[in-house]
Amino acid sequence: MGRELAEHFAAAREVFAEADDALGFSLSQLCFEGPAEALQLTENTQPALLTVSVAVLRVMEAEGFPSPELVAGHSLGEYSALVAAGSLSLTDAVRTVRARGRYMQEAVPVGVGAMAAILGAGTETVEDACREAALEGEVCSPANINSPKQIVIAGHMAAVERAMELLKARGAKRAIKLAVSAPFHCALMQPAQDRLAADLEKIEFADLSVPLVCNVDAIATRNGSEARTSLVRQVSSPVRWLESVKFMADAGVETFVEVGPGKVLAGLVRQTISDARCLNVADPASLEAARSAFGESQAASGGN
Repeated sequence: MGRELAEHFAAAREVFAEADDALGFSLSQLCFEGPAEALQLTENTQPALLTVSVAVLRVMEAEGFPSPELVAGHSLGEYSALVAAGSLSLTDAVRTVRARGRYMQEAVPVGVGAMAAILGAGTETVEDACREAALEGEVCSPANINSPKQIVIAGHMAAVERAMELLKARGAKRAIKLAVSAPFHCALMQPAQDRLAADLEKIEFADLSVPLVCNVDAIATRNGSEARTSLVRQVSSPVRWLESVKFMADAGVETFVEVGPGKVLAGLVRQTISDARCLNVADPASLEAARSAFGESQAASGGN
């Protein structure tokens, strides 16, 4: 991922070079060539996704795309959003998320925790089932409140499996166990949160050039200290993406641009705001498609 972008744009090559230098190994080669098994390790996946996303962002800036009025990111993506808003340097971000991946992996032994996607059940129904499924000493709770149609739960494996059965019995369309290495965004991540907090305290967070809609509160901030606290809290707290998207729409956002690999967030935005215009930019082809879309939009509005 990211290879075509680096081949075509100096701005992308500079981002990959900075990430390689920050980490002391060739993350760019891992992104471009694999192997997939190494790239899928959480401590590699997190800096790789961040770096590719920032590379796309820098290319868009160099190519004269409009600046964002708000930024947001889903979980790990909040780091990319903070780089975009000028609060966090790429070097600090890429080093931190590599450690974040390792801390999250080490917080819970393999096989102890689980995550599952619940489709077609409301937030209250999911919360009630999680509380009922978590027997004494167990954790089970919403981890990603992604859209009106999708909520991901996390916790101890047995509790998650019980919640899946309860939710299917209560009308959920589907309950799908996810192939993840740890139960993210639940109380089991507290050890990772504590370790990450110590790292983040050593990093300078500037105030933001544009507001960030934080995962944990689904409200906007331009304060660097508040942004740092949000990154700490999000490790063991649910990602409130549904509410974040609604906040942005209520603030007047009509065009959502997903920057980096994939189209998952664009899909979740459409599930929440049916008439939202969603674009994704990950490579030269999607960059050109987005350029055309912005050009059409400016023409329709008289160039404003």
